[in-house]
This record gives sequence, structure tokens and C-alpha cells, in this order.
Amino acid sequence: MIKKEMIAMLLAGGQGSRLGVLTKKVAKPAVAFGGKYRIIDFPLSNCINSAVDTVGVLTQYQPLRLNTHIGIGIPWDLDRNIGGVTVLPPYEKSTSSEWYTGTANAIYQNIDYMDSFNPEYVLILSGDHIYKMDYEVMLDYHKSKGAEVTLAAMPVPIEEAKRFGILITDENRQITEFEEKPENPRSNLASMGIYIFNWKTLKEALIANANQPALDFGKHVIPYCHSNGSPIFAYEYNGYWKDVGTLHSYWEANMELIDLVPEFNLYEEYWKIYTKNDRLPPQYIAESAEVEKSIIGEGSEIYGRVYNSVIGCGVTIGEGTVVRDSIIMNDTVIGKYGEIYKGIIAENVRIGDSVKLGVGEERENETDPHIYNNGLVTVGERSYVPANVSVGKNTVIFGETQEEDYPDHYLPSGRTLMKAGDEA
Repeated sequence: MIKKEMIAMLLAGGQGSRLGVLTKKVAKPAVAFGGKYRIIDFPLSNCINSAVDTVGVLTQYQPLRLNTHIGIGIPWDLDRNIGGVTVLPPYEKSTSSEWYTGTANAIYQNIDYMDSFNPEYVLILSGDHIYKMDYEVMLDYHKSKGAEVTLAAMPVPIEEAKRFGILITDENRQITEFEEKPENPRSNLASMGIYIFNWKTLKEALIANANQPALDFGKHVIPYCHSNGSPIFAYEYNGYWKDVGTLHSYWEANMELIDLVPEFNLYEEYWKIYTKNDRLPPQYIAESAEVEKSIIGEGSEIYGRVYNSVIGCGVTIGEGTVVRDSIIMNDTVIGKYGEIYKGIIAENVRIGDSVKLGVGEERENETDPHIYNNGLVTVGERSYVPANVSVGKNTVIFGETQEEDYPDHYLPSGRTLMKAGDEA
């Protein structure tokens, strides 16, 4: 019989609605990051770097690109005969067919998959965080404490604690209480959504709570284990960890990669981040081009000037165009003599000549100010922006826009331009 000490279950089904048009056609874990990666590459690379060679990836929302990216797991050395990576979408059963309704419900629906490996421990991960963590060290800690459940946790500024699930522990780091997004937090130790369970404990908790609507770890499974007397411990992590759940945090995390001394280093030899590589030609920087403090992906051609930006693979930036403080994703073509400031331009976008993005006074976005803010300009994938137009800040464009969509060749700050037929 197969027996694995620890298997991982990676939750990658999220829509990521706070990323706006970036996740209209693609699951959040499949969004491009850092010039050549996708967000899911980070937890997958952590698994293989931590000697976890069996990973179930739970998908649901817009899974096509995610499934294509993961394939049979070759880039992460997860193409194994026994174990390896398995994509686990919701599926039709003889008695019922249902979508995953909560994080723990997704795990519950895959009990048979986990049972097939007869694991001692199950590692639960989220597919949408940027970090490096050695899960073997966390497992050693779990064993040393005699824990049945261990939650990875990190200290956060107390004024931000109300955004997180907060853990209250004794001097031995055993968790005595949980507070989900408390108004007046009594601790600054925040749960990172990374859990190690003894498999017996997890299986019993999932089955006992199976009828809970939107079965969730923080709301149902962990409180159940706690009330049953299972020893639950906090494993404190002090490295770099970023939840890229909003456009601004996503933009910030990309910009932090190009700091002179980056807090999060993509170039460490001993902890590589692996990704699917399409074997593109090398990038080309023309004689007239200028590039400063930027990441330029493979196969990109730069004829303009790029400052403090993250440029994906297969991107073309035309002569005379200035790109500053921006993220340009794969296979996007930007015309000549344009200007882009604080832009997030998704994949396969075409931008005409002499287009200016991110100009003028800042105004609040008219439809979704909680998503489109901090002066960013966001252009969704496969969109088209015609030549000779200017676009303000806190704006969003999606679809094949035409000249007549820009009165006087201008889209003012705070406007939302979604073409009919392109809405979600």
C-alpha cells in the first residue's frame, strides 16, 4: 500500500474578485507575476524545495490556464508515477454534483484522493500568496510539539490585525483562542492560511462538519478540533509573505522585486522558484532603448524607455515610448511614442501609438473604488486601446475599445470603460 508521510492540498479555486479585470478570464493563482512566473509557482516551488512530492491542486473558477500551466508538473519535478501533482476540479458523483462551497468543503470532497496515499500529515496551502517557506521545518515543529493541528502565523502591525484571523497563544505557543477579523484584537499573531493536520484529526473534523454550509477551516474545522481538545499550535514565520489579493498589493509586490536590495529575492540558488518555460528567445534591447531597475522577460523587444517596471515575456515596447512604475504582462504590444505611468497591463493587450496612460489629476473610480485606486491604470487581457488617446488615473479598460469610446481622445480619471459583450 502507498504511504506518504505528508501530502499537500493546494487551494487554487479562488476568483480573486479584488483583482478586478485581471481575474475576469483567469483564476487568481494563474495571474502572471514577476515577469515570468504565475502566482501558483510560489507554493508549488515551496513544496518541491521542502521535499513534499505529492500535491493535489483544487481548481474551480476559470481553471483552463491554470490546468495548462501545471500540466503534469514537469517544471516542479512533480511528474511522478506515485504522487506528483494532480489537478482536482469538482466532479459529478453518483449521488450529487456540487461546486466547492468553502475552503474545507473542497478538501472534504477529496477525502478519497487523500486516503489513497495513507498520509500521516496533510499540509493545506493557499494558491495565491507570494513567499518562500520550508514546510519540512514546520512539520518538525508540529511533531516536536505533539500537535494535531499547527497553523503558520506571522506577526502583523496591531493596527492591521483586524483584517486577519488572529491567534491567542500561551507561552508554549499553544493556541488558546481564535478571533476571526476582531474589531479590537488582543494579539498581533495572524493566521497565514497554511495548516498541518494529522490526517486522522482532519478526516474526523471534515466528516463531522460535512453538512455545514460553506465549510471553512477558520470558521468550522479548526474550532471543532479545538473544542474536541486537539492540541493546536502556532508556528511563527518571520520571512517575506505577501497576500496579493488587491491590485495595489499585487502592484507593490511586483515593485518590491526590483528594489536595489529586494526583500524577496527571485535569484537565490538554494531556493529556486520553478515555472513552465516556453523556451522563448532571449530579450532584445535596441540601441535607442533605455532600461533602468527593471525585470525584462524572455522574448521581449524593448525599443523605448523602461524605468522601475516589471515586463513579462514576449512583450514589445515601441520606439519613443516611456514605461514607468508599471507591470506589463506576457505577449502585450505597446506602440510608439506613448507614456505609461503606474499601469497594470494584462496579457495579450494591444496599445496603439501615442497613447498616454495614467495622466492628469487623481479621482475616485466611479464603479469600484475599492478595487481601482492608488493612482493605478488597469487594462484587462486581450483589450485594445486605439492610438492617440489619453487615460487618467484609477481607471480600468476592458475589451476592444474604439476611438469613439474616448470623447476628445480622453478617458478621465476614475472612469470605467467596459465594452458591451465583455462584461462578466
